[in-house]
Amino acid sequence: MTAHEEPRTAELSWRLGHRRTLLSASLTVLAGVMTAAAMVPLLSVLAMLIYRGGQRITPRLFTELPPAAGMEGGGIGNAVVGTLLMVGIAAALSVPFGVLGAIFLAEFGPESRLAGAVRFVAKVLSGLPSVLAGLFAYAAVVVVTGTYSALAGGVALAVLMVPMVLLTAEQALRAVPRRMREAAVGMGCTPTQAVWHVVLPAALPGVLTGVMLAVARAAGETAPLLFTALFSDYWLTRNPMAPTPSLAVLIFDFSSSPFKNQIEIAWAASLVLVALVLATNVAARTWAARSAPN
Repeated sequence: MTAHEEPRTAELSWRLGHRRTLLSASLTVLAGVMTAAAMVPLLSVLAMLIYRGGQRITPRLFTELPPAAGMEGGGIGNAVVGTLLMVGIAAALSVPFGVLGAIFLAEFGPESRLAGAVRFVAKVLSGLPSVLAGLFAYAAVVVVTGTYSALAGGVALAVLMVPMVLLTAEQALRAVPRRMREAAVGMGCTPTQAVWHVVLPAALPGVLTGVMLAVARAAGETAPLLFTALFSDYWLTRNPMAPTPSLAVLIFDFSSSPFKNQIEIAWAASLVLVALVLATNVAARTWAARSAPN
């Protein structure tokens, strides 16, 4: 390279570097603006919920029954209990099936035709409209038992939770280093023992993250519960085969009420439900971040 070409090369490199810096800065600013724009609807909804619903957040809200039309006071205590009950039933039904299915997909038959079919069905179900899950549970449980119930609501929510638990658990199991499996087998473990005592404990944070995200989705569903659990103005008994209240259905009913008191309770219930869902999502994200390998 001659002496005349060196300054030109240096100038060209500087220009290219300058352009790349400007492009990087511009894209960073654009990403920040788009992120802020995407957060505007969420923040506006949260602000409205806090403003309208925060006024009714008192201990009595969680210990009293919903008010009848035209009555003052009241609370959402039975709806909170009913929501927790049905989400618990859904988790008890969906988590074992989802985790066991993920173990088969990731460890014992990852390339089989059955595994491919299961993945396809799980991905289709993950985009299934929730109302269809409610119709399925209505036909499978309500029609058979002859009554709306917490069990029917739990089955409907479990249908929505299974694909999310299965797919996230499979990815968590696949992320476990293969050398851990080989080390377990080298020490005399059978493939089943290696999965239960080595692979699954190592993937547990990712599996629990998927479970919590599925729970967060199920807690906010309304349409499936309209077909399966319906509602009740009373405290739950020990019988799960009875109409069961929930926060989502209470919000749906009271938000269209002409009575001011019921509308205010609907806002308060919405704030409680959003707080539960946000807390679950934040816990899942925090767990995933802390458990991620460095």
